[in-house]
Amino acid sequence: MTLAITILAVHAAIILFNVFGLVAVPLGAIRRWRFVRVRWWRVLHIVSLAAVAAQAIFGRACILTIWQAALPGAAENSTPLIMGWVNRVIYWPLPVWVFAAFYLLVFCYALALLWLVPPARRGTATPP
Repeated sequence: MTLAITILAVHAAIILFNVFGLVAVPLGAIRRWRFVRVRWWRVLHIVSLAAVAAQAIFGRACILTIWQAALPGAAENSTPLIMGWVNRVIYWPLPVWVFAAFYLLVFCYALALLWLVPPARRGTATPP
C-alpha cells in the first residue's frame, strides 16, 4: 500500500506542477515574477507537458498509472479515503481520444506561453 501511495503522490505532484506552470507563467508575466522566466524551470515544464501529450496521442497510459494498476491489490476496493478521492480526481472515465485532444491543446497553450513569456537568456537580466 505504501508504494501505491508513493506513486499516487508523485503523480499528483507532477499534475500540480504542470497545472501550476500553466497558471503561474501568464500571471507571473503580469506580476513580474522572475521565476517564470527561469530557463530550466520552463524547459522542465514543457518537457513534462510534452511527455503527457505524447503518451495520450499514442494511446498509452502514463507510466505511473500503469505501475499503480499493476500493484497487488489494485483491483480491490480497499483504498483509503484520501487515496480514493485523489484517484477520482486524477483518473476520469473518458475515452483516450478526449485526453489526447485535451493534452495536445494544453501543450499548444504551453508552447504559446513559451513564445509570449520567453525565458530569460543566459547572462542577461530578466526581461520586463
